[in-house]
Amino acid sequence: MKLRASFLLVLLIGSLVLGSAVSAQDEPLTVFAAYATPIEEPWDGVIHAALQAAADAGRIVYTYQDEIGYSGDMEIVLREVAEDEAPAIIFGDAFGNEEAVRRVARDYPEIAFVFGSGLGPAQPNLSVFDNWIHEPAYLSGMYAGALTESGVVGVVGGYPVPEVNRIVNAFVQGVAESNPEATVLVTFINSWFDPAAAQEAALAQVDAGADILFAERFGPIDVAAEKGLLAFGNMSDQNALAPESVVTGPVWDMGPTVNFVIDQVAAGSYTGLDLKDFSMMAYGGASLAELHGFADTLDPALVEMVSAREQEIVDGLFRVNIDEDVPAGASVPGEATIGG
Repeated sequence: MKLRASFLLVLLIGSLVLGSAVSAQDEPLTVFAAYATPIEEPWDGVIHAALQAAADAGRIVYTYQDEIGYSGDMEIVLREVAEDEAPAIIFGDAFGNEEAVRRVARDYPEIAFVFGSGLGPAQPNLSVFDNWIHEPAYLSGMYAGALTESGVVGVVGGYPVPEVNRIVNAFVQGVAESNPEATVLVTFINSWFDPAAAQEAALAQVDAGADILFAERFGPIDVAAEKGLLAFGNMSDQNALAPESVVTGPVWDMGPTVNFVIDQVAAGSYTGLDLKDFSMMAYGGASLAELHGFADTLDPALVEMVSAREQEIVDGLFRVNIDEDVPAGASVPGEATIGG
């Protein structure tokens, strides 16, 4: 983790120079968030949940706008908010709106911009983050490989881009650890939020023999519930969507990222950083969702095996390979099967 040392240095300098300034924050900071999709979409929903928790704790005054889309409105919204409200921090999701976000950030250097992005930070004020949940995705795959009876597992993803590929590939690697003979079907829907398309892809995988579904995007869990199959959620604990179907899944917690940024802005020491480490399991930014009712029905030996691997990841004794290439054999609408 190339930035861990720099994170620790920032924290050390902050504690030495500023003492208890962060803990003595007198007034909540004003924070705005700009979301391209509805907050019901799990990716932006995770960011929203962390900011709402900070607001509930009295650390920030939080407002947001969602469903901004990808047709030019993001820049308009950001400029209006920066000009009229001048919040201390603006959070959001730059995927699909990358250039617009960076243009606005450059024009308002006094505001901390903190955005999900596949690119690097920009000084002095643009920090970036992403959902580095490949580690719990691997653990989810271990469960899926052990639980499939047909030997076929389906994965429905958004776009075949590095940020999604690493989650899907980690899940596939986990399946291979517990069941080397299993087949994993991967379909991308070329959308960040299209439940109908995701459900259609999942149904096609079920018709092809899949008896377990990994819902990297929102939608396939409904198919699993309808067909009486097992499923794995993504981004947040999605067991409540179908308690008899959703075993577990990767959980992304933006809390560590949000709290770090609030501390830095409150202390006057904020600068643009790549905040990826705060989304790792070792920092508490990623985890495996609770097993809920499945804790009583799964083979204890399987739970113990996955739990042991999880502890090895947290302790730095096992590294999940980061593979951001398009998964071999993946299906993408309008394209031939990739690498198959």
